[in-house]
Amino acid sequence: MKIALFGATGRVGGEVLKRALAEGHEVTVLVRSIEKLAPRGRLTVIQGDVRDADTVTLAIAGMDVVFSALGTDKTTTLTEAVPHMIKAMKDEGINRIVTIGTAGILQSKIDPQKLRYEAGDTNRRLTFAAEEHHKVYDMLRQSGLDWTIVCPTYLPDGVAVGNYRTERNLLPEDGKQIAVGDTASFAYGELLQGDNIGFRVGISY
Repeated sequence: MKIALFGATGRVGGEVLKRALAEGHEVTVLVRSIEKLAPRGRLTVIQGDVRDADTVTLAIAGMDVVFSALGTDKTTTLTEAVPHMIKAMKDEGINRIVTIGTAGILQSKIDPQKLRYEAGDTNRRLTFAAEEHHKVYDMLRQSGLDWTIVCPTYLPDGVAVGNYRTERNLLPEDGKQIAVGDTASFAYGELLQGDNIGFRVGISY
């Protein structure tokens, strides 16, 4: 399989990259700094800005699926990049995309008509990241693509141990955290298997 991977130098994206290469897939990544990731074997590295439509198109051209582990980093990079991904995918006839979101955009259990960050399910006062991911959720569900958004709660470093829980559109009951390794493991599996197309998936221990 040929995978376009965005956010490959981040924590989750880096783990997904390792898994994909270990299983023999061809991966093309887009990075801002070429020093962060050297091309090797089945890995193609493109240097550029994910906010640039032409560069995103170049990264996606000829791929089978798209994976985005882009975060917000207190900028609008995420919401600037995703429209380019969607357009490039449509132009290339690619349907499958998995992204990493946040538990804040899952449905609230306090007020099911709202998302968690809107209804106050979380204690976080700063909602910028959730608002950005909410915009991406809206973009994807209107795109007509086969999308899945994996929505981890508190995300400490840690290897995959496998004893996590997932739930469509909701955070599993009393879910407090999920390690980077298990988030990457589930999201990578979802990219290959497509068990939750058209859903946000909450994941936690």
